[in-house]
Amino acid sequence: MPNEKKAAVTFGQKVESRHKIIVDQRNEMLITGVIDVVSFDELSVIADTESGVVVIKGVNLHISNLNLDSGQLDIDGEINSIVYDTKNSYGKNGQSMLSKIFK
Repeated sequence: MPNEKKAAVTFGQKVESRHKIIVDQRNEMLITGVIDVVSFDELSVIADTESGVVVIKGVNLHISNLNLDSGQLDIDGEINSIVYDTKNSYGKNGQSMLSKIFK
């Protein structure tokens, strides 16, 4: 893929990377382009990515690897859904993503 941008870290400075989600058999997930993990427990993981806020729901979810310098997040467990929200709506009007989800 000649035009694909790669994630790179140079002397502690993050270089632009692409957001990507790879799911293997609905029980392992790799996410790139992660800026921050907003919340997580065994039923959901909420992450802010370069493409917006993503909510992963499932059962027995565990974060097996998180590296915010490279923007990589690995999740294990039974993955039931992946839902995106736009970055513009994250924190809009003082509301957190969690308050919108559990409204």
